[in-house]
Formats: sequence, structure tokens, C-alpha cells
Amino acid sequence: MFSGIQPSGALHLGNLLGSNLRWVTEQDRTDAVFCVVDLHALTIPKAPGEIGAASLELATRLFAVGLDPDKCVFFIQSTVPQHAELAWIMQTVTAFGELSRMTQFKEKRGQAESGDGFVSAGLFTYPALMAADILLYDTTEVPVGDDQGQHVELTRDAAGRFNSRYGDTFVLPKATLPQAGARVMDLQSPTNKMSKSADTEAGIIYLSDSPATITKKFKRAVTDSETDVRFDVANKPGVSNLLSILGAATGRTPEDAATGIERYGDLKVATAEAVVELLAPIQARVAELEADPGEVRRNLALGTERATARAADVMDRVWDRLGTLRP
Repeated sequence: MFSGIQPSGALHLGNLLGSNLRWVTEQDRTDAVFCVVDLHALTIPKAPGEIGAASLELATRLFAVGLDPDKCVFFIQSTVPQHAELAWIMQTVTAFGELSRMTQFKEKRGQAESGDGFVSAGLFTYPALMAADILLYDTTEVPVGDDQGQHVELTRDAAGRFNSRYGDTFVLPKATLPQAGARVMDLQSPTNKMSKSADTEAGIIYLSDSPATITKKFKRAVTDSETDVRFDVANKPGVSNLLSILGAATGRTPEDAATGIERYGDLKVATAEAVVELLAPIQARVAELEADPGEVRRNLALGTERATARAADVMDRVWDRLGTLRP
């Protein structure tokens, strides 16, 4: 399987419970390739050095969460040049119309236009790079969210088109719906997903937040004017969000998490305590890795070496099928 994550800022509880912990489980189940997709991050203008610093911070936290370089291949995308190489090939077998129909492009274009107005060509063609990311490792399964199925279908279409023109080269991947992680909502706006783009950080629990900060944010979490503690997303989104978080942090269902809790104040305290306990070993490991950043870099270098070997084999196959003149 292949999965990537952009270095777009500090990890929060939604990232952890929604996908990061699932990566840790997947590395024990299958041949897993994970990647910090820093080339994708370049589609939006960044200050010099910003992406590198964000990539190192993200990698540090993912290792702290539990990614093991002995169990998975984990690396920074730009350190394996075959990603950019195959991305160009994928652009030649991807239609303009296919790219223009990508829902995420329409959304991100709107965001860019509402900002500085600059919409890069890379923002338009990034699904071709995403296809390259997937195909370079003979990926059979790609875990996707609700908004990413389109990209896997485009990857399958482009790979199938290449195979038809030049002979069997690529494995056609399948989109898989991962086992549902907790859907963590904003503590101040519980009908919206927890996101770094929120208007206020009061509703976001960052993995780096102190126990005192975590407790304060949960105590101020929005609930409702009723008094009964029950899991009912439609009618009690705030309470249901707290129960989802409490359940995920303690290995229970939201319904089971509600057992024995009668007051909202008690629910907030219990949820805060569970999250503090969940994050404590992660924060301790982050501190160790930040004290020795060489360990993170060594582990990433190992991932780059292993990824490059696999990607080079696939690119040799691609160039052989294309029949271009090689040295």
C-alpha cells in the first residue's frame, strides 16, 4: 500500500486518530510505503526553507507516533527523483479534461484565487504526480478518504492507457476504504472537522499541546443546553464529538464511552485526561528525537535508499517500454 501526507503544519488530534495511528497498524499488516509529499506542497507558494523545516517536524512526529523504519518504507518525496521523472510521463497519458474535472483542483483553485490570485500549473497537474507516487511502488491498494477516490481512478486510467500503448508496465491500484478512524470535529464548532484552517485554535488539540492547554480547551468545548450524555451526532454534535474522542483514546466505541458519565463537566474532564494520557508517550518520544535530530535524518535516509531502489526498478521498466534512447 502507498499513502502520503503533506507537510502543511503541526499535527493535531484529528490527524492522529483519523489516520496516523492507522499507518502504525498498517505497517504490521502489509508492505507499506509512506511518504511526506513535499513536492505537492510546492503547488502553493512557500518561503525558502519552510517546506524542509515542516517536513522534518512532521517526520519527527510520525516516528514518535510509531512508524518503524524496520517495518515500513518512510521517506521524503523530493529525495527520490523518480517521483518527478514519472510525473512527467504520467502527464503525457493524462487528458486535460480529466485534470480539469478534479474536484480538489476546483476547491484549491478557489482558495488560491481568494488569496494572492496565483494559480500554478502544478496545482492543475498535481494528480499526475500523485499517480506517479502510487505507481512507482507497484502499489495494489491506496487508502482514500471521501474526497480522494477520483485521484485513484485517474491513476488507474492513466496507467491503463500507458499499458495499452506500450505494453504491460504498471500494476493497477485499487482504492480502499480504510477502517474508520475517529472523525474528530472542532471543539468550538463541532459540525466542522478539526482543521488547522479554523478561525481559532481554541477548538484544535495539537499533538504538542501541554496537559494544561489540553484540559483548558476541553473544558471550554461547545456542547448544548441539554444535560444527558449520549451519542447522537445529528442532535448533539458537541457531546458526540467528545464521546468519539474519548472512545478512540481509550479503545472503546462512543456509546461505551458514555457509560457511567452523567454530567457534561465530567465528560470534558474524562476526555481531557484520556487525551493527555494518549499523547504523553508521543510527546516524550518527540522530545527525544528533537534532542537527536540525526536519528530522524538517518531513518529518513534509510527510507530514501529503499524507496529509490524500488522506484528505479519501475522506471527502468518504463523507459524500456517507451523505447527511448538510453546511455
